[in-house]
Amino acid sequence: MTVTAETDVSRRIGSMPILVVVILGLALVGTTARDFVADHDEIATAATVFCGIFVQAIPFLALGVLISGAVAAFVTPDRLARWLPRRPAAAILAAGVGGAALPGCECGSVPVARRLFGDGAVGAAALTFMLAAPAINPVVLIATAVAFPGEPLMVLARCAASLLTALTMGFLWARFGKADWITRRLPQPVHGTGSRFTVFTEAARHDFLQAASFLVFGAAAAAALHVLVPAWVYEHLAGQIVLGIAMMAVLAVVLALCSEADAFVAASLSMLPLLPRLVFLVVGPAIDIKLFAMQAGMFGRAFAIRFAPVTFAVAVLAGTGVGLLVLGLR
Repeated sequence: MTVTAETDVSRRIGSMPILVVVILGLALVGTTARDFVADHDEIATAATVFCGIFVQAIPFLALGVLISGAVAAFVTPDRLARWLPRRPAAAILAAGVGGAALPGCECGSVPVARRLFGDGAVGAAALTFMLAAPAINPVVLIATAVAFPGEPLMVLARCAASLLTALTMGFLWARFGKADWITRRLPQPVHGTGSRFTVFTEAARHDFLQAASFLVFGAAAAAALHVLVPAWVYEHLAGQIVLGIAMMAVLAVVLALCSEADAFVAASLSMLPLLPRLVFLVVGPAIDIKLFAMQAGMFGRAFAIRFAPVTFAVAVLAGTGVGLLVLGLR
């Protein structure tokens, strides 16, 4: 059995060799692909949109995963727990605001929140941090400002609506949450399993490869929307603000983009008003397909099937309400 296990491990191919092979393959077919794109106007348009989104987003994505790797290596969950006030309301507020100081992607915030999770105020604060950290940190807000030049109110609206979503869910859990919904055991902490440099490099590598894959998918989806969806559909959505909000909220759940890159995808959909795109930016970091799966794996299915729908509703309402106050019907 030991020999078999070792053989299976040795034959397993990691994500990095696969990435290298894919890059080499794309390089070999580069000339053929360029000629094919040049001969088809619609594909050229889609390729331009895809490259524009990816090139703009990748520096912020890289910066975000470097910071999240540093957080994983140097900021332990026990230390975070000691920093929280004991009063529930103060702990929730501190966790919401503290999310801005500890940037990272959604994938990193879920396991950190699970390690922080405890009874009473600690549990509510952990969930507040889980929603706030990937949505209002400086990397995300700066990326939003770059993606929406000349629209500083978009940054303000995103920060306010996302923070409101996180705080609301924290207070709702403190009031209505039940400990027996948490059916998964606490995962083993990553701290202490190696040097801090090893933890940093592994966390950064994992987050980058995972987030970059979602960025590629999101950029491709945005490019396809530009080409495949007729112009009259967007004109209709622009005139039906409620329908536009609903469509963008569902799209945020399905695309499951990284919060450090989703602003560039939203900015590329310039045929839609700002309000639906704001809802897209608020819903995405709060709940999507991958986050639901991670929450079910970390906290348990009973938690996820209750927490996810409520989070979706709160994020849509917060994004719409704040958007109407700050942006109006734009």
